[in-house]
Amino acid sequence: MSIFNIFGKRDVGAELMKNPPYRIATELVPYHIESNKKSSATLFIKLANLTSEAVLTSVVIETPSQLGFDEMGLSKQKEIRVGNMKPKEEKEIKVEVYGGLSTDKGTYTMSLTAIMHYLDYGHVINAVKKRMIINVV
Repeated sequence: MSIFNIFGKRDVGAELMKNPPYRIATELVPYHIESNKKSSATLFIKLANLTSEAVLTSVVIETPSQLGFDEMGLSKQKEIRVGNMKPKEEKEIKVEVYGGLSTDKGTYTMSLTAIMHYLDYGHVINAVKKRMIINVV
């Protein structure tokens, strides 16, 4: 790694891979979705950059087959390109989650993945996953 010091460059990749790069906090308003009818809830995602570098960020959200991101329930995965996040910066993302006529009572697990990219959205450096439970009553 000392060869980078000769050219005045730093090896930032090792530092970014050491610790989790993001903190993800979620909140569902209202706290449940109604079963067997068209209903929705708003998912608030608070994403915080925990690194000391500015990073290019995206968030991928996946729902089970009974829920979706549109009223028809066809869209089961959503990618949100957050953009560059400065060190210690927090951003809030708002997403609608819909239930339909085939959504039975129970608990459903959604998966959220915050991804750190290199230069463009095609190259991944690191990622943090979180699972959250949605109650359907």
